[in-house]
Amino acid sequence: MELKHYWFIVKRRLLLITLIILVSCLTIGIYSYKFIEPQYEASTKLIVNDYKDSSAPLPSIDVGSINSTIGLIKTYKEIIKTPRMMKKVIKEYPELAKTYGELIGKVSVSSATETQVMTVTVRDDSYEKAANIANAVAIVFQKSVPELMKVDNVSVLDQADPKEKHGPVAPNPNLNIAVAFILALMAGIGLSFLLDHLDNTVKSEEDIEMLLGVPVLTSIPRIKESDATERGSNAPLTPRAGRGSNVSLDT
Repeated sequence: MELKHYWFIVKRRLLLITLIILVSCLTIGIYSYKFIEPQYEASTKLIVNDYKDSSAPLPSIDVGSINSTIGLIKTYKEIIKTPRMMKKVIKEYPELAKTYGELIGKVSVSSATETQVMTVTVRDDSYEKAANIANAVAIVFQKSVPELMKVDNVSVLDQADPKEKHGPVAPNPNLNIAVAFILALMAGIGLSFLLDHLDNTVKSEEDIEMLLGVPVLTSIPRIKESDATERGSNAPLTPRAGRGSNVSLDT
């Protein structure tokens, strides 16, 4: 009974829910396609090791040393995004950004779990510029490590190619519209239940059945005089059931 009642509420406000969904999805779609500037991502990979000369043969794998290096990566990830490091990047590559704060907002650093590889990712409205920023940050950081950490253990593993063609990573109109659809559906259903809770009038046979818990045996429709005229009948209206006082005539 409860589910039937809920479905009846939704069904009665179905037009309102549909309208909310259409307006929301259309608005988000237009905004995503027309007003949000596309964003591109480029990344450069760095590798952190314990040896300056990576070509030297290793007698064995030192697991403890590798674990120590992996822990060191957490420190390196914080160093890369410091104002000191970004100021160095702007000093050597002034065409990439106007302020170090702007550069910090575009750069993110990550590392795969249990690896010695760090990834410097840059998001910008141009893939070429994003690639140049990622490469510049990686190079400047590699040069700065010996001065900061007294050890030369960072190498550039893979640089971004500014000449490559990549599609934008944001916005994602389809995802935005899907999210808007779900939120609008929830909002429409919630509004329907709110309006139903505030409305205490009886409008249909279903309302009577749910309110009194008894079936409706018969009903007397409201008949307008214009309806009778259209049917070509000039005879006075007579009720089919019940007394005449139970029939309302709208004029």
